[in-house]
Amino acid sequence: MNIVILFVKLFRRKPEKVYKWEAMLEDAEVGPENYPMVLVQIPMYNEKEVFQLSIAAVCSLVWPSSRLVVQVVDDSTDPVVREGVDIEIAKWQSQGINIRCERRDNRNGYKAGAMKEALTHSYVKQCDFVAVFDADFQPEPDYLTRAVPFLVHNPEVALVQARWIFVNANECMMTRMQEMSLNYHFKVEQESGSTRHAFFGFNGTAGVWRISAVEEAGGWKSRTTVEDMDLAVRVGLHGWKFVFIKDLTVRNELPSKFKAYRFQQHRWSCGPANLFRKMTMEIIYNKRVSIWKKFYVIYSFFFVRKVAVHFLTFFFYCIIVPTSVFFPEIHIPSWSTIYIPSLITIFHTMATPRSFYLVIFWVLFENVMAMHRTKGTCIGLLEGGRVNEWVVTEKLGDALKNKLLSRVVKRKSCYER
Repeated sequence: MNIVILFVKLFRRKPEKVYKWEAMLEDAEVGPENYPMVLVQIPMYNEKEVFQLSIAAVCSLVWPSSRLVVQVVDDSTDPVVREGVDIEIAKWQSQGINIRCERRDNRNGYKAGAMKEALTHSYVKQCDFVAVFDADFQPEPDYLTRAVPFLVHNPEVALVQARWIFVNANECMMTRMQEMSLNYHFKVEQESGSTRHAFFGFNGTAGVWRISAVEEAGGWKSRTTVEDMDLAVRVGLHGWKFVFIKDLTVRNELPSKFKAYRFQQHRWSCGPANLFRKMTMEIIYNKRVSIWKKFYVIYSFFFVRKVAVHFLTFFFYCIIVPTSVFFPEIHIPSWSTIYIPSLITIFHTMATPRSFYLVIFWVLFENVMAMHRTKGTCIGLLEGGRVNEWVVTEKLGDALKNKLLSRVVKRKSCYER
């Protein structure tokens, strides 16, 4: 993957050079009618602290108002949140924004169930593309004008994915560690997948889909807790291409509490393993894609990155290597304990150069989390009791800003620190 990224940087293979891209312009005769209809979805569940931020950001997108529909997919059960969402929607409707709120009387299928039902409304049939932003994501105003032309001018492209950046990366040591891991995921894993096979896992948000491709693949399914990855794999098996744009960024918030991060990591490790179990044979028997792409999806995308890496990190580096200290007759080659791990660590930290001095803490942090991820992977592979556990990651939104501000204003005593 790093070799691919080096190739991309040396030859400056930006998506705009690989795929056809032309800015959308109004036609002098028909006005904005030549723009495609775009649906923007904001799925949320009791997002008390962040719903205003996401709705405001989406309603500020630069796109002809007559060609844009904003859909708040609200599964909230808190009456205070529901009332707040209604007030916010009414405010933007008064400013001429075509924004609607869709609610269900149940939470069947969680996010996937809500998204699937939201696409069945009559006005959605007029839309060509759908952009998805989770409740804590804030796209820049030019997001659609930069992303949608890839779909308009390249009929083989089904998904355009933007890169995440983090508003609270500097809040604490844990958020710094997360930033290092996620930057590598986006800048190396996602971009190399886009470059080599025009395939990568959808991140569930900050992406624009071609609605016809989603429908062709069977739409959203709630059989696992990674409905976004499930959809991406099924669409990819139909021969569609995906584009990752590293220079197109969307702000969002990292979990700043360990409990929230732990639940998130359980879902991110358990879900892919469970999807791997359910889709392996489907991928093998697929006749629409090449054998090389099948091998890439099964071996590299699923087995190595979603299963083997957790087991290797936990059992080898957290159990076997420490235990070998007590048994001098056991010899473990230096290349497996020092050279290769050091090389991999350097490659990871290169994605976040400003945090290189934290590399030792990052290694320790990842090894500790390997135990939790291995447990989640086992549950997913064996379909254990928590395989379909869904806990919404807690977000702080404006409360986070106030918290950071109070840290600056009020100095803690040495004892409190």
